[in-house]
Amino acid sequence: MNTFVLLSCWITVANAIPGKARGFAGFVDPNDSGQVVVDRATSDALTSGLTTVFLPVVYIFVFAVALPTNAMAIYVFVFRTKKKHPSSIYMANLALADLLFVIWIPFKIHYHLNGNDWIFGEAMCKVLISFFYGNMYCSVLFIASLSVQRYWVVAHPLSQQRKNNKMALIVCACIWAFIWLTTTPLYLYDHTAHLQHPNVTTCHDVTVIHDRQDPFPSVRFPFYYFVFMALVVFLVPCVVIVAAYVLLLRALGLSEGDGASGKNRQRAVLLIATVLVTFLLCFVPSNIMLVVHYSLLKDSQVNNLYSFYVTTLCLSSLNSCLDPFIYYFVSEDFRDHVRNTLLCRSSRTVERMRVSFSSMKYSRKGHSYVSDSNTQSSNC
Repeated sequence: MNTFVLLSCWITVANAIPGKARGFAGFVDPNDSGQVVVDRATSDALTSGLTTVFLPVVYIFVFAVALPTNAMAIYVFVFRTKKKHPSSIYMANLALADLLFVIWIPFKIHYHLNGNDWIFGEAMCKVLISFFYGNMYCSVLFIASLSVQRYWVVAHPLSQQRKNNKMALIVCACIWAFIWLTTTPLYLYDHTAHLQHPNVTTCHDVTVIHDRQDPFPSVRFPFYYFVFMALVVFLVPCVVIVAAYVLLLRALGLSEGDGASGKNRQRAVLLIATVLVTFLLCFVPSNIMLVVHYSLLKDSQVNNLYSFYVTTLCLSSLNSCLDPFIYYFVSEDFRDHVRNTLLCRSSRTVERMRVSFSSMKYSRKGHSYVSDSNTQSSNC
């Protein structure tokens, strides 16, 4: 399904009417090689409320929500979860990926509030962009790993692989290494462009075209890069996730009957819905538009979809806010630990309460819990 959507959108937009204007492509000023000239539509978009008001508001919201929630998630997984299991390892790494992206968002907020004028230099722009896309594809891979692990736990409850932390750590290490390798190419070409009008320096917004008649050499690198990432690092994990959840629902359907199974099925449906919303809102539109955007640029065609393109890239950052809901639906321990953390209960206090409660017996006569020593009781 995702393949069909991706290809159909690509073909439809790629057949746009050719023209001289190329949305958000700049051309080197023949009189000053340090200046980039853009058309009126590009200039208007860079000064519009979409890029100077809406985008920073979304990024501020993401920063305000994602920073504390993912920081708490890491704290819970690392310090409060005593018994580690593969799910908690995948979720801790997913939270770390989100946190590593979120700490760079203030630079993005400043950039848009400053009229899309990047003042931090080319190197910092490359770092920001690499963390932006690194987080996107890191999230996709960790969610795929978590989905497969959830299916395996339900379908093979007696298998030792369901508790294989070593395998989970190896998978996480491979994902981090792969993301590091695949974001390295983003450092190999410039992302900033100093515009003549408006007098700003953009970061990953304007693609500099050196030859008006043959623009492909100027966009060859990002075009091949984002097509590869969309097809291999996004589409393949998407297929894996869909297959894992279909098999998960089938496994839960075969075991339905008791109350626990029904509750597990309901929780699985909520998890699938959360992942589906994350992909439909954050990952699918942005990956489609990345391919479409650079396809239009390389073919020197009119790009009337740039507003949608920058909006989808901005909305892709919302995955850092949605991921904590995945932790919530996957792990009952996570829900309990978050509740105890918010209530300022230490691990020792929680364990003491658990031991105390487990040592009490329920008295039908008095409708209360009575300790084994019969020295104290607690009405419920």
